[in-house]
Parts: sequence; structure tokens; C-alpha cells
Amino acid sequence: MDEKEAPITFPLEQFNPHVAGRTFHNGRFVQKLRSKAASLHNVSQEQGTVTSLVEENGTVKGVHYKDKSGRLLTAYAPLTVVCDGCFSNLRRSLSDPKVEVPSYFVAFPLMNCKLPNENYAAVVIADPSPFVFYPVSSTELRCMVDIPSQNLPSVSGGEMAHYLRTRVAPQVFPQLYTAFVSAIEKKDNIRVMQNKIMAAAPRRIPGALLIGDALNARHALTGGGMTVALSDVVLLRDLLRPLHDLSDASAVCEYLESFYTLRKPMSSTINTLANVLQKVFRASSDPTMQDVQHAFFGYLRLGGTFSHGVSAMLSGLWPRPLGLAFHFLAIATYGVGRLLLPFPTPKRLWNGTKLLWVALSILLPFIWSEGVRKMFFPLTVPAYYRTPPANNKNRKV
Repeated sequence: MDEKEAPITFPLEQFNPHVAGRTFHNGRFVQKLRSKAASLHNVSQEQGTVTSLVEENGTVKGVHYKDKSGRLLTAYAPLTVVCDGCFSNLRRSLSDPKVEVPSYFVAFPLMNCKLPNENYAAVVIADPSPFVFYPVSSTELRCMVDIPSQNLPSVSGGEMAHYLRTRVAPQVFPQLYTAFVSAIEKKDNIRVMQNKIMAAAPRRIPGALLIGDALNARHALTGGGMTVALSDVVLLRDLLRPLHDLSDASAVCEYLESFYTLRKPMSSTINTLANVLQKVFRASSDPTMQDVQHAFFGYLRLGGTFSHGVSAMLSGLWPRPLGLAFHFLAIATYGVGRLLLPFPTPKRLWNGTKLLWVALSILLPFIWSEGVRKMFFPLTVPAYYRTPPANNKNRKV
């Protein structure tokens, strides 16, 4: 694409002053969360590596795990919340996932440099695929380069550094070029991470609940994973709050089935948008796909309600699947309108039809995988109306 910018901000006017976008070191953030939780008087923290779930007669009773010394231990609980991330080794015990790995993110830090627009992240729509810069401290940027799975160069053999130097470096911001080249030449500085796409497909198993990236994942281009995970935590907290007795695993399981429906507005909006964007922003020699890219980019450059609607959905401020459908329709209309100007001709009408077809072929499979009913019509799903089990009502802690 040509060298144009589309500045996008979050529509924060209607929110409290403390609401803001944040970038961070993921590991440090998670450790801080653990420390905060462990500091509470009613929380006991035991650290280990979970190897499997403890199941009896189809009900999860706890976990088997290894402690720091390598001893195999067992912990029992009436409810086990599985949240071991995108590399979960327990996922298949509680769900039937279909995992797709369309690409890898190659990540490394850039030191002592700044982006052209401070306090902004930057997504560069490059050839052959996009890459991202975002600040994680006052002196450090993180760069993440998206590389299609079938073209992943070797890191240990030096092919990755060569690829980044010859294919990606010429497309970075001029003021970051030196820091970029310096970063990829440092030994052991490059990390590779799978970008997984996986719709939620939980099984109803008493005694356990699956949340976060262990349950479902979206492409990491938009950084929506932590937003969905924290949203899951808040939702689960609210569902558990009225429960004072978890001993009836079957009744609790039936009640918590509502979790998978109630999370859909947030998760499906962020998931679908992230997965669509990774396809749209990937370089293509197909003229119709290029028209889709220009339509999306041009729509964002309109600013105002147009870009604010998209950024609000990306950030979780406006988790509305119907809003997603509206903006996608608006983008398609904008794209077709561009092709028909200054006046329609048979060729332009045909190109507009192809644009609509390609756009829908990108969007609809992701909507289908999320579940049309739960995504757009959650009120028609019986689980949406589940109430706490009768033996939990009017009980005191």
C-alpha cells in the first residue's frame, strides 16, 4: 500500500478518566497479578506444573502437578478453573478445539528509540505481511513481525535475521531503522510465537471450567488476548459471587454453562475482528484483495465515528457483534463506492461484486466458527438465563 497513515484513537469521552489503553511486558504483568492475588488473606498459592486433571466418574476433582522439586502431587477442589494459556496441555480434556496456525509472530525489543507518534502503537501494512511496534517502557519498543507459517525462516541458522534485514527492515520507519537492525543482530534476541486461531468449543464436564486463551484464541495482531482473558475473569467472578457452596458439581456446571454464552459479545467481537484483519492486511497479488485492503484502510482514514467504532471494538470498549456487522457492511459499501466512481460501468460493477464476494468469504467463516446464534442472538440460548443452584440461594458464607 502507499505510504499513508490512519491515526486511530480510542473513543474515551464517555468513560472514566482511568480508562486507557495499556501496553506492557506480558510476563511481568501476569506475575504482578499473581502477587496481588497471593497477598489476599483468603488465597493460598501453590506453584507447580499441572500434568493432568483428576477425574472420577466424569467429574473433575482437581489436578495432578509437579512442584519445584519434581515431586508429583495432587490438589483437590470442588471447581477447577483451567486458564493455562494458548499452549494449554489441559485444553483437550475439556473441549474439542480446532486449532489453526496461519502465521508466527517474530518478536524482539528495540532499545532507546521512539515511534513517530508517542503514546501510539503502530501497525505497518507491509509486504508480505504486517508488523507491529508498541512501547513497553519509556526506553523500549517491542516489534512483532507476522510471518506466514509456510514461510518461517530458521532462527538458529541465521535465515530469520537475514529475512528481517532484507525483507522487513527497508519498510520500517526511518527513525527506527538503526535500532531495528541492531536488535536483530543481537544473539538470542529473537523470539518466535505461534499465532493461533481457535474458536471456543467447550465440553460440559462437571467440576471444571475453561477460560482465556486455553478456551479460545485469536490472531495476536490486535493484542486482544489479554482483553478477552480479563473480561472472562470479571464475568466468572460475577457468576461465582452468589455461590457459597460448590459441592454439587453437576448443578454448578449447569449454572456456569451460561459463562460460555455471556462471554460471546466480548470474545466474538474481538476474535472476529482480529482474525479478519490478519487476512486483510496480508500482502496479496490479487487485485480484488488489494481493493479490500484499500477499502478498509480508506474507511479508517475517514476518522470520527468510522475509525472510533472499529477501535472501540478492538479494545473491548464496545463489544457488539451487530456493530461489527454494521461496520463491515459500511466498509464494503465504501469500497464498492470507490470502485464505481466517477460513474458505474459494467467492469466497475463486476469489480464491486468481486470485492463483496471476497470480503464476505473472509468474514463469514469466522462468524460461523464463533456460532451465529450465540454471537448475534445470545438471548435465544437457554444457558443465558441460568440461575444459581437452589442450594446456594439464601446461604451465608
